[in-house]
Amino acid sequence: MILHPSTIALIASSLLICIMTLYAAWYGVRIVFQWNIKSGSEKQVLLERRTYFTATIVKYFLVIQIASLFLLVYTADSIHTLFAGTMCAVGTFDVNRFGFPTVLLKLLTSILAGLWLIIDHADNSGFDYPLIRIKYGFLIFLAPIIVAENVLQWAYFSGLHPDIITSCCGSLFSPGGKGAAAEIAGLPVTPTLIVFFTALALTIGNGFLFILRARAGALFAALSGLTGAFSFVAIISALSVYIYELPSHHCPFCILQAEYHYIGYLLYGTILIGLICGVGVGILAPFRKIPSLTISLPIFRKHLAEVAVAAFIVLAITGIVVIAGSHYHLS
Repeated sequence: MILHPSTIALIASSLLICIMTLYAAWYGVRIVFQWNIKSGSEKQVLLERRTYFTATIVKYFLVIQIASLFLLVYTADSIHTLFAGTMCAVGTFDVNRFGFPTVLLKLLTSILAGLWLIIDHADNSGFDYPLIRIKYGFLIFLAPIIVAENVLQWAYFSGLHPDIITSCCGSLFSPGGKGAAAEIAGLPVTPTLIVFFTALALTIGNGFLFILRARAGALFAALSGLTGAFSFVAIISALSVYIYELPSHHCPFCILQAEYHYIGYLLYGTILIGLICGVGVGILAPFRKIPSLTISLPIFRKHLAEVAVAAFIVLAITGIVVIAGSHYHLS
């Protein structure tokens, strides 16, 4: 294992998140089966007190979980110089078979953590905690995924050795290569950009419809999820060539470096925010008729839509600026 300040911070924070999530999930089983807000028993009072404390701690740890996604990528990019044959985080993640699965699983847990935070906020806005069983049921589902991520992450970092020769991003994200990464990189640039900006326009337009008239919330959630997912594809296959100004360079990690003004953090950050908040609008839809949420939930869903739309607008403007300011032009 390579000892690096960010590596140590990542492993320590992930372990704490894992332990706290497992504890909260174990406690959540009691909530799911024993919670009764109408009861004045001592057991119910103790549950309510401990629930408030547990949910507050979990909330902060899950915020750290989302931040750890970017810390993982930053760490991999920071130590790439220790391995022969690599120019960015791609080579670091390719050192062993646990690298890329760790990134993908951390991305999944970060999205799920964001959705849990949304449900938690909605639940706290109701005087009778109407979503508490759903919230802790979600946490019970999330806990084993976070454990699996920690196991993968430990296996990945423990298998890092400076004497390993790894692959360059050009060999993995190359249209002429093999595998899913190569297939994404090989998608035609112009059609991909057309789909990308069309999806953004539809999502933003539908978002304004929901904000102004509280209509088509489920459609907005679906579009946010699909647009967010396709945006990752568009960055690799199309936007990357304008950022690097090279038709053969499709790496999704080099754009996180100073040479490219860290633009990758802006792109990925806006995608993640737009996806989580947009999907959150749809997740909360089934609860809008709960009596204690009839006032607060519509306001909260509107705010989520506003944040999602703002994120997608920033993403669209960034994409346009990247293309307009690039010296690369399709022949």
